[in-house]
Amino acid sequence: MSSNVVIGLQWGDEGKGKIVDLLSDDVDLAVRCQGGANAGHTVEIGAHKYVLHLVPTGILRPDVRCLIGNGVVVDLPGLFHELTELYKRAIRWEGRLFLAVSAHVVLPYHRLLDQADEHARKEEKIGTTLRGIGPAYADKVGRRGVRIGDLYDPQALRTRLALVALAHRAKIECLSDVKMPDVDAVARELEEYADRIRPFLVNAAEFLHDETTAGKSILYEGAQGTLLDVDFGTYPYVTSSTTTVGGVMTGLGVPPRAVGDVFGVTKAYCTRVGNGPFPTELTGEFGERLRAQGNEYGATTGRPRRCGWLDGVLLKHSCRINGVTHLAVTKLDVLDDLSTIKICTRYDGLCGPLDLAHLASARPVYEEWPGWQEPTSDFTDFGRLPAACRNYLERLADLAEANLAIISTGPRRDQTIRIGH
Repeated sequence: MSSNVVIGLQWGDEGKGKIVDLLSDDVDLAVRCQGGANAGHTVEIGAHKYVLHLVPTGILRPDVRCLIGNGVVVDLPGLFHELTELYKRAIRWEGRLFLAVSAHVVLPYHRLLDQADEHARKEEKIGTTLRGIGPAYADKVGRRGVRIGDLYDPQALRTRLALVALAHRAKIECLSDVKMPDVDAVARELEEYADRIRPFLVNAAEFLHDETTAGKSILYEGAQGTLLDVDFGTYPYVTSSTTTVGGVMTGLGVPPRAVGDVFGVTKAYCTRVGNGPFPTELTGEFGERLRAQGNEYGATTGRPRRCGWLDGVLLKHSCRINGVTHLAVTKLDVLDDLSTIKICTRYDGLCGPLDLAHLASARPVYEEWPGWQEPTSDFTDFGRLPAACRNYLERLADLAEANLAIISTGPRRDQTIRIGH
């Protein structure tokens, strides 16, 4: 029995979807522990591309069961849209998908509040997906959120919705000129989903305990990336959940001993969507070139990603927080044409201990590495890669203090090099 974790080491968009898909080929259960429909995992299988937002990536493996944990905030219309699209593409999920009864629901109020908050920030916008994720988590910790189980108690549901409406009406109507949806109308909309989701519902902690006791192998799937963690990311330009390995415990109710190896995923360079500090960002023509080569546009929003050199300082930070044992490097092929590649290994300009909130003043100091200037997308053996390429990858593993385990040289399943596992 093995239970491993896949975690993003950057600002999300590292290619976790492909890595989770690869590691799901011999597990019994794939589990999502946090985030919401602001996440997007893309997997290419043959000529088909699948983009998943709430459903665990393991659903693409016909023998794998999947769980959406209580740490996830669930947009029910979005979930069923996703399931409908999967069904259209012959992905059968009946009897394989489960949902934590204590997961919180993303309400229509939350999307309106997200828009109002971003509007009020003016030049200080976070750059959220406007999917209502942050406000849903705020109501969760504010102890007025609506959980999946509340859909089966009409009185409790309306009481909780009234609390949410009361808390947010003034801000929404003041900042957005939108009238708050009627509580009864929202309740009726949610209740329409109650019978549809009833067959999915489980107590996540009990369900996972039973699976573990029965010797089942589990893959825990993180969303977003470590640098977007609400505690350890580039605050306040972060998401609203725990995107580190700690999110597995808090978002699912499993003990630390239930976690085995930690697979940390990094691109061979860096990207981020939205606002916030990015010390190694490349602007101008070269940044545009990386974006075009890597097709760097958000899977959820379609927004262009900011691109830059790999940041070894932040890579080490992320790996230490998560206890990464195995490093997965994606999009290596995007660097194939470059004559020189840079890695940031330290900063100038910071006063005192590393504080990711103050990275705007950080001046990256780079190592320069020779490029390999030949295609890597057809290699499946690490030893056959160009020497310059192997040296670059080994340097990343050294900075990460982890074993180099998976190298992705393209979006397809077969464009992968596995090392020692």
